[in-house]
Amino acid sequence: MRYKGYAGRILWIDLTHEKVRVEDFPEKLAERYLGGSGICARILYDLIKPGIDPLSPENVLMFATGPLTGTLFPQACRYTVAAKSPLTGIWGESHAAGHWAPELKFAGYDAIIFLGRASKPVYLWIDDDEVEIKDAGEIWGRTVLETDDILREEHGEDVKVACIGPAGENLVRYAAIMNDRYRAAARSGMGAVMGSKNLKAIAVRGSRDIEVADPEAYMDHVRRWHRKMLSHPFMPDRAKYGTTNLIELMQKIGRLPTYNLRQGVFDEYYKIGGETIYRKYLVKPVADFACLQRCGRYTAVYNEPYRCMGGGPEYETLCSLGSRCGVSNIEAILYGNWLCNNLGLDSVSAGGTISWAMECYELGLISRDELDGLDLRFGNEEAMIELLIKIAYRRGVGDLLAEGSWRAAKKIGRGTERYVMHVKGQEIASQEPRAQKSMGLAIATAARGADHLYGFPVLDEVGFEKEIRERFGEEYLPEIADRLNPKYKGFMVKECEDYMAVVEAVGVCKYGTQIPPVFYYQDMVDALRVTCGMDVDVRKLKMIGERIVNLNRAFNIREGISRKDDTLPERLTKVPAPLGPAKGHVVELDQMLDEYYRCRGWDLETGKPTYEKLLSLGLEDVAEDLLRKGLIRKAES
Repeated sequence: MRYKGYAGRILWIDLTHEKVRVEDFPEKLAERYLGGSGICARILYDLIKPGIDPLSPENVLMFATGPLTGTLFPQACRYTVAAKSPLTGIWGESHAAGHWAPELKFAGYDAIIFLGRASKPVYLWIDDDEVEIKDAGEIWGRTVLETDDILREEHGEDVKVACIGPAGENLVRYAAIMNDRYRAAARSGMGAVMGSKNLKAIAVRGSRDIEVADPEAYMDHVRRWHRKMLSHPFMPDRAKYGTTNLIELMQKIGRLPTYNLRQGVFDEYYKIGGETIYRKYLVKPVADFACLQRCGRYTAVYNEPYRCMGGGPEYETLCSLGSRCGVSNIEAILYGNWLCNNLGLDSVSAGGTISWAMECYELGLISRDELDGLDLRFGNEEAMIELLIKIAYRRGVGDLLAEGSWRAAKKIGRGTERYVMHVKGQEIASQEPRAQKSMGLAIATAARGADHLYGFPVLDEVGFEKEIRERFGEEYLPEIADRLNPKYKGFMVKECEDYMAVVEAVGVCKYGTQIPPVFYYQDMVDALRVTCGMDVDVRKLKMIGERIVNLNRAFNIREGISRKDDTLPERLTKVPAPLGPAKGHVVELDQMLDEYYRCRGWDLETGKPTYEKLLSLGLEDVAEDLLRKGLIRKAES
């Protein structure tokens, strides 16, 4: 490959026939999709047939880094893992930071594509050019930490491991993939796809360099990027608290999901917030590869019954296992976080499913007998902890809850469906959209179901008015910066989705590109030029982002998704927020959807990209595919 920054190779693993092959990374693929989430979108659209069972051998699992992954661009440490989601039955995608993705690049690979299913448990061992499918009998059934310990003892302490825990092995539909022990590619159930393939882990050691196109200019830019990041006023608190102090911020603006999203404020928020963790439980901040923010936490609880030590928690877990379940015992939440990491569970869907069960139990819709005798009231941390273990091993009622709240409610019936806080089958993350309308729209339109990160429209969250003006223009102010005003939020979410697609495609973190909003398109243009020697400009990058989003949408259209699915629970669109700064507000979803579809150039009635829109993005083959299937039509001349 003529472009630097890339390792230049893609690794194909046929698990069914135990075959390994290496292919060159096509330059055209890099030019049109960059890497990461972009190449996943393109390759998997072609490889995954519509209608397949996500837990069957026909599903394809892909890990992909970006061209900046493993370089010195701030927070350039991420990978995307994608497949058809077993939780939602549509596009599934997850991401994680850490050191595993850079190590894969150092071994000489930009991506790994897994086909088929192994006949017995296996793991993949990569040591530069040595690639081997190895027996995983010794580590199958082990927890994440045990698996990591065994593989590093076998192959060396410098080895980086991505693996599943018992949740993935037992096909929990929201099982995570864990790397570097505590970093989680959590959402969409990618761990269950890995488990369905009898694939326990990927252990990597690499010794190659990553070449850059213009070393002298590159180092000048690195120094500028680092100064820009470190001088931002957001940085001191980020290094001090990580994301844990978002508990205090969300409480302040009424956006802290509480009691299964009944409300956006929690009376005991201060017991589970960043200041409490910093004063009583923080061991040290932890930085991922090339990270300047050090938002990772290493925490410890020294007392029984919740004695533990490990990575995290992030804000999302503090909320999902805390206020969302009415739990204010921070030591129980820290232990629950440790359990989710060690068992390989997405803490967001786990907390969302448990909080749904709690509300249904308190309303008398689910009996104590159906819950294995658990008194599942809001705030009962002992029951919550027990359920996390039951879910990971599919024991008792855990077998039902391992399906996720949407499927569990469909099975139970009796009106429990009304209290599932989901979009397209995936539990809504720790975001109360009545208090930030842009987030409500972003959750509804995201490709992988309820997902705050796909668009991540946080610029109006705390009033980044200067950056809003610079990125979108003066004409949208003041409404676009008002989180309670739905006006211009369709435009904002569209623009944020396109940019976030580019960020995931190049392999850097959204902290620094969106919050704090330090880097934008021109920084990515400069980074791709001096790192890769790639001739791009802002216009081309914006088109790449839009191309990726439309390709994700096309994947979902083949699975039956349309405007009818871009929705939110009635609690959020029809029931006014009862408390806090957003009191009296609902999400005006239809109004924002209309604006969003117009900005996207999608059909207003169906929410589908038009044939002409796909052509304009260079997706002729996708347009013809959807046209042949009768899923879209050409405009009448």
